[in-house]
Amino acid sequence: MSKTPKQTGPRGKKNWLSPDFVRAMLAGHSALGLAFAALIYIVCLSGTLAVFVMEFQRWEQPDAPLVLEVPSEGALQKAAASAFATAKEKAEHPDLFIAWDGSRTPHFTIRVHDHESDFEREWLADGSGTLVEEINAPWSEFLARLHINLHIPQSYGLFIVGLTGVALLSSLISGVLSHPRIFRDAFAFRFGGSLRLQDADLHNRLGVWGLPFHVAVSLTGALLGLAVLIIGVLAMAAYEGDSEKAFAEILGPRAGENMEAAPLPDLAALMARVREDHPDAVFASADIEHAGTAGQMTHLSMGTPGHLAAANRYYFDGSGKLIGDGGLETGSIGQQILGALQAVHFGWFAGMPVKIVYGILGLALTIVTHTGVTIWLHRKREKGDPAPFWERVWSAVAWSQPLALAVSALVALSGAPGFILASYLAATAGSLGIGILSEGGKTGGRLLRLMGGAVLLAVVVLYIAKFGVQIHGDPMAWIVNSFLLGSGLALCLSGVSPLARRGVLAGSQRP
Repeated sequence: MSKTPKQTGPRGKKNWLSPDFVRAMLAGHSALGLAFAALIYIVCLSGTLAVFVMEFQRWEQPDAPLVLEVPSEGALQKAAASAFATAKEKAEHPDLFIAWDGSRTPHFTIRVHDHESDFEREWLADGSGTLVEEINAPWSEFLARLHINLHIPQSYGLFIVGLTGVALLSSLISGVLSHPRIFRDAFAFRFGGSLRLQDADLHNRLGVWGLPFHVAVSLTGALLGLAVLIIGVLAMAAYEGDSEKAFAEILGPRAGENMEAAPLPDLAALMARVREDHPDAVFASADIEHAGTAGQMTHLSMGTPGHLAAANRYYFDGSGKLIGDGGLETGSIGQQILGALQAVHFGWFAGMPVKIVYGILGLALTIVTHTGVTIWLHRKREKGDPAPFWERVWSAVAWSQPLALAVSALVALSGAPGFILASYLAATAGSLGIGILSEGGKTGGRLLRLMGGAVLLAVVVLYIAKFGVQIHGDPMAWIVNSFLLGSGLALCLSGVSPLARRGVLAGSQRP
């Protein structure tokens, strides 16, 4: 019985994977990618923008105070006391959260929340600790929620996004295994000719160039989204089903039941205690549960240089005694991974240069997702089994999102925050209708790009009309407006360019 010869690459070199295995991986890669394509695309695009969510917050409030140096202990205490006094008028046992992290944003924020009454307010303070204005960045909040839980109820939305991360990670692994020559051909690109080959090269090159990033964000996204499930499994395995104990181990101790009135924690004393062991520790945030009670619990986050985690948490009880820490910087491997998850997923470490790299690689991953579907559509057409309906649908899905996000930003700037989600959904649904009803795969995509570009330009015009000279207060306003203006012009030009008419940018087919 003769053996099936192994695949060989250039110059007769044997490939390390058998043909049957490669075919199985390719089939699984295609099936998984198609099943989750729309979700992965939306999560990737919104995640690319969410890397800059703090910059968008500054854009929405260009006259807000910028605090470029870590606030003094006195400023922190003053801000906490002012917010607490305001909260006590509406809530009996509010929680306080004070934050400043100059590596992420120069905003000094203070939030109060009461679980019983659901009272919540959030302010921006200046360097002296004076509460200047309430945070009013509804579009940034919408964008963050879109990426984190797709605006589905939290427990379900996080789970769906987590599964999307698992699907993306599985697609990446199967994609590498189904293309044995993907690393050898890392710089091969065939322009012109077959659109399928052109899209395939773009798909494979962007996939392999950014592979470490793609794996990192998909893995951390899956872990963040499935955290509740993971903790549930941990509770069953290590804590005999006691989920509260498992959560306490990860999230830290909670406030006690003693609601007798007590002074707010002395933040200066707590920070001094941390600096006894970590002299170079810098304040990042303070989370005070049941503030102003004898049972209050303070989670003080302070960061030291040389760690990927933004900060480590230190736990203080109502008497100001240090009772432990989260180990996010120097604890077990599991604790350090937990501390690094959010920073690695969003690129919130090492300042703006890393954010820009994350933005570029996030856009590349979005393109990889888009071209993955267009390759399948190209292949069907080449085999004489075209799917014109799905060509129109996928073109509409891809180009609906720039339009829908632009429409939601326009609604937010118009002063109607309650309609942001509705406008996004309506624009997405309308885009799908335009794509499905258009003649051919090219027409709908071209029209949606023109519409998306026009709305982005309208966002910039409305922004300048609304804020006027206030945009001189924060240079980030000009940076974001320049980005929106450039994106709008690029979309408009792509809708009328010769390349778009050939269907290259739209990912559609030649007639």
